[in-house]
Amino acid sequence: MTDAEADMLDRAAAAALALAGERAWTQVTLRDIAAKAGVPLAELYARAPSKRAVIDWLSRRFDLAALKNGHDDDPHDRLFEAAMRRLEAMEPHRSALISVYGGEGPGPLLLRLPHTARALLEGAGIDTSGKRGAVRVAAMTLVWTRILSVWRADEGALNRTMAEIDRRLKEMRERLRRVGAGY
Repeated sequence: MTDAEADMLDRAAAAALALAGERAWTQVTLRDIAAKAGVPLAELYARAPSKRAVIDWLSRRFDLAALKNGHDDDPHDRLFEAAMRRLEAMEPHRSALISVYGGEGPGPLLLRLPHTARALLEGAGIDTSGKRGAVRVAAMTLVWTRILSVWRADEGALNRTMAEIDRRLKEMRERLRRVGAGY
């Protein structure tokens, strides 16, 4: 993908978030996103043929925040930091993302969650390859699902969300250890 294509998708994602903050996501069309982004609909459609594809691009951009390596030695702390980096990237767009989730429902999110789980693990320096890696990704997908549920309801300083991350990551680490997929 060229820088110009990535820039166009970034502008479309920003436009989608702005529109989702203004009205219900179900009332936003790809044409609206293209107009708000100032890009020709045909060019946007060639790279993202649906609103869902624009949001998928946005989610991959949020995943990049999780991939920035933390500096802590403990894998739990690195994974906690990766999750927080992902959430901090999302936080300024909270109401828009909640609108998108409400309009799309859980289906598209469920398809994207394993990708984010892999980014979180990799961002924490935890191997996701092979059978053990697949088990880790599946476990992190379940944890991330729960974290998102708490995050959507946790406004303010994110204290509940941080407590949920810590608790769920500790539980996950212990369960993975029991099945021989620990890290």
